[in-house]
Formats: sequence, C-alpha cells, structure tokens
Amino acid sequence: MPRCETCGNDYDKAMNVTIAGASHTFDSFECAIQALAPSCAHCRCRIIGHGVEEKGKMYCCMHCAKHA
Repeated sequence: MPRCETCGNDYDKAMNVTIAGASHTFDSFECAIQALAPSCAHCRCRIIGHGVEEKGKMYCCMHCAKHA
C-alpha cells in the first residue's frame, strides 16, 4: 500500500499530488497541507487559501500582513 510521507500511514486510498514536477503521496488533505502549504510569515499558520502577499512574504490575512 502507498505510505503517506507526512504521517507514515499505509492507506489503500492514498492520493498523489504533483507540484513543480515532484510527486508526493498523502493519506489525507490534512497531511498534504502540512507538507506543502506555505506558512504565514507572522503567525506561522498554514495558508490554505489565497493568502496575502506583501513585500515578498506570504501572510494568511491582512491582519497579519499589517502587523508584520
């Protein structure tokens, strides 16, 4: 069975995600987000939406962008 590269779980319904030519295997969206989603430059939470880019850095929201 495929093994999740984040948590190591063997799961017969694992998914493959390809980004920039590199393929990754995960057992859930949660594990994919932990491995692939960028982190907010202010609060460090994972950005799973569009986020806000300010001065070359990514933020989860305008609140964090203004405080940085």
